[in-house]
Amino acid sequence: MFVFTANNERDTERLGAALADALPAGTVVGLIGTLGAGKTRIVQAVAAALGVPSGNVTSPTFVLVNEYRGGRLPVYHFDTYRLKDEDEFLALGPEEYFESNGLSFVEWSDRVAKLLPSERLEISIDVIGETERRITVRGTSPKMDDLVTRINAACGLA
Repeated sequence: MFVFTANNERDTERLGAALADALPAGTVVGLIGTLGAGKTRIVQAVAAALGVPSGNVTSPTFVLVNEYRGGRLPVYHFDTYRLKDEDEFLALGPEEYFESNGLSFVEWSDRVAKLLPSERLEISIDVIGETERRITVRGTSPKMDDLVTRINAACGLA
C-alpha cells in the first residue's frame, strides 16, 4: 500500500501515467470515494496516458459502463452508484470485461466488492482540500502488492 497526495491536476496525471505504464491487461481496479472525489478523473488520466483520445472519457453514472478504445489497451469504466442491487451489476456482464485484454475500473467498488475478482487493485480517494486529494493504492494479493510497489516507484515516492 502507498499513499499519494495529489495537490493538483498534474499530480493526478502523473499517477495516471504510472498506472497506465504498470497495469497489465486484465487488471481490475476498484475506485472508492465520495461524490466529486475524483474517481472519474483517475480513469481519465490513465486513459489519456494509454492514448485514448482526450474528451472521450466521461462518467458512466447513467449508462453504467463505458468502453474506451483507441489507446494501447481498451479501458472499461463501470459506475455502480445508481445500481439497486448486485444483480444489476451482474447483468452488465462484468466477468467478460474482467477476463478481457483491457483494464477495468469500477467506481463505487465497495458496493459490489464481493462480486469483484479477489485479485485487484483498490484506489481510495479522500478530499483534503479544494484541489488536493489523498489517494491510497493497495493490492488485494501478493501479485497486486508487487504492482503497487512498481506504481509507487513510478510516482517517485519509493
